[in-house]
Amino acid sequence: MKYSIATVCLSGTLEQKMHAAAKAGFQAIEIFENDLTQYRGSASDVKRIADSLGLEILVLQPFRDMEGMPAHLRQKKYSMLERKMDLAHQLGTSRLMMCSNVHPQSSPNVAQCAEDLYALAELAKREDMQLGYEALAWGRHIADYDDAWNLVKTVDHPNLGVVLDTFHMFARGNTLDTLKNDIPVDKIALVQVADAPKMQMDILQYSRHYRCFPGQGDFPVIDFVKALKDKGYNDYLSHEVFNDEFRSSAPIEKAIDGVRSLKWLEDQTNDAFNAPKIHDLSFIEFAVKERENNPFSDVIESLGFKKTHCHKSKNVDLYQRGDINFIFNYEKNSNAQTYREGHGESVCALGVITEDSSRLVELASRYNSPTIHQTRQENELDIPTLKSSGNLLIHLLEENEASKFYEVDFEPVADHAPMDNNFVRIDHMGQVVAPDSLLSNLFFYKSIFGFVPEESFDLPDVNGLITSRTIKSANSKIKIALNSTSAKQTSAQRFLNDSNGASINQIAMECKDIFLAVQDLSPIYQLKIPNNYYLDIQAQFDLPDELIQRLSDNNILYTEDETGSFFHFYTKEINGLFFEVVQRVGDYSKYGETNAFIRLASQANQF
Repeated sequence: MKYSIATVCLSGTLEQKMHAAAKAGFQAIEIFENDLTQYRGSASDVKRIADSLGLEILVLQPFRDMEGMPAHLRQKKYSMLERKMDLAHQLGTSRLMMCSNVHPQSSPNVAQCAEDLYALAELAKREDMQLGYEALAWGRHIADYDDAWNLVKTVDHPNLGVVLDTFHMFARGNTLDTLKNDIPVDKIALVQVADAPKMQMDILQYSRHYRCFPGQGDFPVIDFVKALKDKGYNDYLSHEVFNDEFRSSAPIEKAIDGVRSLKWLEDQTNDAFNAPKIHDLSFIEFAVKERENNPFSDVIESLGFKKTHCHKSKNVDLYQRGDINFIFNYEKNSNAQTYREGHGESVCALGVITEDSSRLVELASRYNSPTIHQTRQENELDIPTLKSSGNLLIHLLEENEASKFYEVDFEPVADHAPMDNNFVRIDHMGQVVAPDSLLSNLFFYKSIFGFVPEESFDLPDVNGLITSRTIKSANSKIKIALNSTSAKQTSAQRFLNDSNGASINQIAMECKDIFLAVQDLSPIYQLKIPNNYYLDIQAQFDLPDELIQRLSDNNILYTEDETGSFFHFYTKEINGLFFEVVQRVGDYSKYGETNAFIRLASQANQF
């Protein structure tokens, strides 16, 4: 299929939008009439620009309240469309799009509406134009696409077809039955694809602010495109997205996201497409200036981690406990140093274990995500590296080489003491992203690594709300909570400001015994929890006095649900980053989010 984007999806002037669309790889654009009205040149000028960029102008849209109008308005609509067809000729397009009527004076009489559309289709035939009729989800009389199709079928004119828009379809809960069983492919005038998160709200506001690119939301857009392919549809897939984040972003960034999403959408509907499996997290890497003044090593040593290895050729240390590996990179003239210079001392990379790193590199290239060159010595493993939308580096370790990495590239420290097995693995991580890049970051993990988003929830910071949405690998072994806020004084925004957009600010580690894990942690690093919190959870969960006292003495938080219980404690922030230790009891699978408010308040009191 071919790719198009409506100019309403992007910020900037009409010319800037066209250049961004062409540079990103779109083959066509839909001209949203407001963009043309605001443009200082002529429609012919727009065509010349499009031709120079290799862009087809797919359609001019939208035309509103065309059918079922009172007699005194009907001729005005006819004359208006006649003039707009002259504009379409100048633009070099033969397609115009109409929306179902929302006017309070519009008629529900199907025969009248059909008569009006037939007259407009006759005008289109005279002008060698094709009209598309779309059901707006808030249409006064026609809001579902099957009703729009029934009207188009009643008109039965070769110059009139139906427009399929996934937002309008799925926001109203429409099924694909009419598309699969009734609509012939030659009567599909235009296909517009948009996704959205599942929300319960006014449908017009939903449409105007929360649409997103396919794969960034929760609608069954894959099933929709499969249904189109099964019918033999091979024309344009075109984006029509209204979104506040998109309007505040650079047009080229969102245009690239748009092409990425359409490629992903086609791949997901290709039976031969094979995405490589992600098995686990191998390590977390910190970019640190000096070994002697490492701001993080004292904290993790207080948590029981030991330096077990040094890199054979680079100024890099490895700290381990259980299956948790922390790498501290002090190397000059390295990618870690570049990251540190941009973001300060912080987490710069993750090591991910996969069955096919070369395939992931191919996918990254296909979806316009950069790869990074890593210098290495002759006997070291060759580890490809990707760069996320949040500038985080992702090192790709082959499954059959992951265990050898610490043997091949590192040498053990002779005197490190044996470790207990109380710490198990990395449970989850928190990544702070700017509001205008939340969807891009989510889609990076989803498109390349096949991560699955969970439902989002709000974290009540004392200075505003933080939106959090966890995305996890298909086997649930890697979990990253993407946190974003527009409130300037929240902890998340402070971290973004202080680190110039660094990514990871939370590392949660699973243990077997939370009270054993907290024993060695120095009080100077522990996040203090107010006593009122413990009075509250005792009342909520009817906990015995002895347990409440142990929790309070150790600043351990607690929650439970019908599946099990969850114990966790936090360290204070270091360079905006904090560690969390968790113990899961039973089948509890959440993240203690009901305790987020007390953690955020306690962190605010840290400063």
